[in-house]
Amino acid sequence: MALTGKRIFVGFGFGAIQAGLFLFEAYRSGKFRRLVVAEVLPEVVRAVRQAGGYYSVNVAHGDRVEAARIGPVEIENPAVEADRRRLIEAVAEVEEMATAVPSVEHYVSDTPGSVHRILGLGLRKKAALGGARAILYAAENHNHAAEILERGVAATIPEAELPLASSRLRTLNTVIGKMSGIVAIPRERERRGLAPIAPGLDRAFLVEAFNRILISRVCFDPDPKTPPFARGIEVFQEKEDLLPFEEAKLYGHNATHALAAYLGAIRGFQRIAELGSDPGIMSFLRAAFIEESGEALIRKHGGIDPLFTRAGYAEYADDLLARMVNPFLGDAVERVGRDPERKLAWDDRLIGTMRIALRMGVVPRRYAVGAAAALATWDRSALTEDKPVACWLEPLWDKAKPEAAEKGAILSLIEDGRQRLRRWISGSDLDKPPVLNALT
Repeated sequence: MALTGKRIFVGFGFGAIQAGLFLFEAYRSGKFRRLVVAEVLPEVVRAVRQAGGYYSVNVAHGDRVEAARIGPVEIENPAVEADRRRLIEAVAEVEEMATAVPSVEHYVSDTPGSVHRILGLGLRKKAALGGARAILYAAENHNHAAEILERGVAATIPEAELPLASSRLRTLNTVIGKMSGIVAIPRERERRGLAPIAPGLDRAFLVEAFNRILISRVCFDPDPKTPPFARGIEVFQEKEDLLPFEEAKLYGHNATHALAAYLGAIRGFQRIAELGSDPGIMSFLRAAFIEESGEALIRKHGGIDPLFTRAGYAEYADDLLARMVNPFLGDAVERVGRDPERKLAWDDRLIGTMRIALRMGVVPRRYAVGAAAALATWDRSALTEDKPVACWLEPLWDKAKPEAAEKGAILSLIEDGRQRLRRWISGSDLDKPPVLNALT
């Protein structure tokens, strides 16, 4: 399919979400004539350019993996001056953009190719030339990514120019429930028959087919001379208030995905899909998702959207659980469970879910087992030593300065979860799968 539309799309970061969601959907929309992406890895830039600007992404459906060829894209390295100038020119003309960099900390740096500097320079030029209004999807996993990026960009623009420049751009928060990753082991990529990103690269993009992405409402100041802004990527869904859906993502999807990974690690599974063969674990995950996360969020957000009803949340949970164990996605337990100390942070998915549940009058016993399993993944001695779980967890929580009573309640639940996890493990031998009777 040729690029026959009228719009320009610019992306920052060329990982699985940028390549397999934003560029992919922009290409499929038929609304864009140019696809531009910034990437800092020289070997990736070189390979895509040598392929004529085309790259491949592998899309996992429920019954197969399908390789899609996307392009041509103009791939630019912001560390190279000529490439950086082209990125700035593209921002001056663009209608839709997306950042998909590792975290919000990557928005601002001291380098000339920093995301916030390129956006600031391009936005100033857009304003001076009367260029098209634009939106930017901030895809980083942070509730206030858009606001953080806006502040960074504003700091690069002279005060006198800021009102006009700011009027040309709306930065949107996103809730991206699309599971994706990069298969970087050549033997694994070849075994699964995945198309590489481009010839000469060993790694491959692998994303699920899901594309129901939620975004903030697009709201430019009314102007009788200008028609309302229309998105080129029409498949995304706008929401007036994104925070409840961000909480469903973090405390529902992310928390249960982590719970699955840590139980899978204890069980000795290599792939999340393997959990689908264990009805005990799957029923445990579903109960945690619906009865703990779901019940808490329904009590907090009930009435604002059909998602926050018992029927709506059960449908959400069942859809996600089926997608998590899709064998064609083949997500690794190790990848989903990586950085357990980060996922045990006071405000992150496991402890955060427990906290919101307790506030809503729900006892999160299953997520407490997940927190204990995460702790055991981080330090296996947590299962064998008798020292309190607080010895590991309190140092992680120091910066958050949790209130003593809430911290004590969380620690008590995790301590109980550790005992239940030990009983689960001791109820089996190496030749028999454990059962979750001790957990449920």
